Amino acid sequence: MTSTPHDHGLRAQLETLPTEAFRPELADIDRLPTLDIARLMNGEDATVAGAVAERLPEIAAAIDAVAARMARGGRLVYAGAGTAGRLGVLDASECPPTFNTDPAQVVGLIAGGPDAMVTSVEGAEDSRELAESDLAALALTADDTVVGVSASGRTPYAVAAVAYARARGALTVGLACNPGSALAAAAEHGIEVVVGPELITGSTRLKAGTAQKLVLNMLSTITMIRLGKTYGNLMVDVRASNDKLRARSHRIVALATGAEDAAVARALTAADGEVKHAILVLLADVDGPTAARLLEESDGRLRAALARAGAEG
Repeated sequence: MTSTPHDHGLRAQLETLPTEAFRPELADIDRLPTLDIARLMNGEDATVAGAVAERLPEIAAAIDAVAARMARGGRLVYAGAGTAGRLGVLDASECPPTFNTDPAQVVGLIAGGPDAMVTSVEGAEDSRELAESDLAALALTADDTVVGVSASGRTPYAVAAVAYARARGALTVGLACNPGSALAAAAEHGIEVVVGPELITGSTRLKAGTAQKLVLNMLSTITMIRLGKTYGNLMVDVRASNDKLRARSHRIVALATGAEDAAVARALTAADGEVKHAILVLLADVDGPTAARLLEESDGRLRAALARAGAEG
């Protein structure tokens, strides 16, 4: 296979990225005892939270902007390739069971489509056109947010997704793990969590992947807190789709109200299994339909519905 000037240019570009840097002090890592390697890796991982901490103001600003748009009915869309794309899809897929969101409200786009979740799709991350067509299918509005995710901060799919979204008036966030990235520069809100070189050279599913997971956890979870999807630190919008979640629903109602098991069970029955409604039934001493009406009048926010009912919010 012959190399092209483009190949040489890309290699030169990658060599300048901290996430791609070679660490000669780890050149004999494969000769070490397993426990020593595990200690090294654990020590590396322990630095990630500190790198995220340095970017908390930028993360908080992005969350407030996302929440303001989602409160108007906007969507949160993640776009990335490879590990970054998979992490976005993972975060999006966990929002419906955790916060009872519509599956179309938080969306994960991965270069190459669903097949890329489990196999590598040749050339997908280099395709700007693919990013544009994936987003065109969503018919973006100014209330939507697109978060481009890329460890290197240069992945064409992620950069193009952000550029396309911004040109259409959507809010844009660029999450990268290198300083001075094209992705952060392209976005309205740039978040660069600089984790440094990886234990295994260029394996950005390690520290960079962990950093991305931590930030995406914050983006979705704190946005949902801002949207009233929790009551304190309780998942009151949890969707009880299996035995474990039904048991969790019962426990959440008990924790929120202090009610006995029998009363919790009655309230959940009256509320058709809806946790927020059951809490209202108990704390505001209303029936199921009244609880539903109070929540509807309060845009689904439990504290507001309790206040409306004259109960403790």
